[in-house]
Amino acid sequence: MTDHSADIFISGGGIAGQVTAAAFAEAGFSVVMADPFTPVVTADDDRSDLRSTAFLQPARQLFDRIGLWPLLKSHAKPLEQLAVIDTVGWPPEVRDRRVFQSDDMGNEPFGWNLMNWVVRREIWDYLQDQPRITALYGTGFRSLVQRTGEIIVTLTNGDIVRARMGIAADGKFSPLREAAGISVSTTRYGQKSLAFTITHDLPHDNISTEIYNEGGPFTIVPLPDIDGQNASAIVWMNKGPRAIELMNMPVAHFEEEMFVRSTGLLGRMHLQGNRSVWPIITQTADQLSSGRVAVVAEAAHALPPIGAQGLNTSLNDVIALLELAESAPDTLGDPPMMQAYGKARASDIARRARVIDLFNRVTRSGDGVMQAVRLIGLKAVHDVAPMRKRVMRAGLGPK
Repeated sequence: MTDHSADIFISGGGIAGQVTAAAFAEAGFSVVMADPFTPVVTADDDRSDLRSTAFLQPARQLFDRIGLWPLLKSHAKPLEQLAVIDTVGWPPEVRDRRVFQSDDMGNEPFGWNLMNWVVRREIWDYLQDQPRITALYGTGFRSLVQRTGEIIVTLTNGDIVRARMGIAADGKFSPLREAAGISVSTTRYGQKSLAFTITHDLPHDNISTEIYNEGGPFTIVPLPDIDGQNASAIVWMNKGPRAIELMNMPVAHFEEEMFVRSTGLLGRMHLQGNRSVWPIITQTADQLSSGRVAVVAEAAHALPPIGAQGLNTSLNDVIALLELAESAPDTLGDPPMMQAYGKARASDIARRARVIDLFNRVTRSGDGVMQAVRLIGLKAVHDVAPMRKRVMRAGLGPK
């Protein structure tokens, strides 16, 4: 048993926890981070996160600021255009296609796409050499005592951590959030998403594409080439039973279903590695702090994988919390700081959750009226320049 003392205790060592640790350490704070699982840093491990993330401009700016971008840049593919294709029926019939250009917003891409397991690997390597970070993988959070000026955390291996502030970055079922007494509100849709990587015949031209049809979007996100072949990451949303059917389908049959669902956009698609399946929910914490514990990322909000809002919204939490800590380091974890964090993030989280909830209901619907609304909405958002720019700016998130 070891006693640890730090400015900040972080429960959760996934991407959000890793970035939070790196950001606060770079700002001069000492950090203890604990996670019950060892990091998965290869694509072929059964527990590997095969999803990809399009890190939007604010996230890239954070990575630049804390020294992570040089590690990630060579693994990233810039997203210069976003195409939206509206289809109905099976096989899908294309009704409309609209393309959003990043140069409408300036000289930079919308974002940069990276595989989640690669991000975890690169940041994990980086954390090993950071003297202000104690990373305790293989041991998790067990219990919490809140005091006026500190928290006392007991870990599953018996270690004790004393810290001025706790950060729950430990996912939808966050044990630290629960111990802090923070409840959640959850909406379930009966959907699941498949995540996997493909190679394909035709180039993606750095265009991220969402193809709407009943069950949810089929999203194609560009990746760097794999062994000289065009490559993309796929997130395919469906009703739960259909997702499970696809998950267990023989590869040749699965690839044929992909080709049809994608309208043949990139030619023939070839599965690379495993498929993974993820439940689709909207879940938001009813408050963003309790005592000296703040919740971030999926401990604070879990959103359907639409518009690259999930992990980017999570990193906006980290940015807000970091800015408050840097502006007044002596007040770390004090009630005014925690209240300010809630004020800074609650309205943005609630607004994004409402919009994505509505968007998911419209894009997954097989109802003719809802499909008509979807088509009208797509045309209106794209074809009216001020509205298009406003929506694109809102999607990028706060600067």
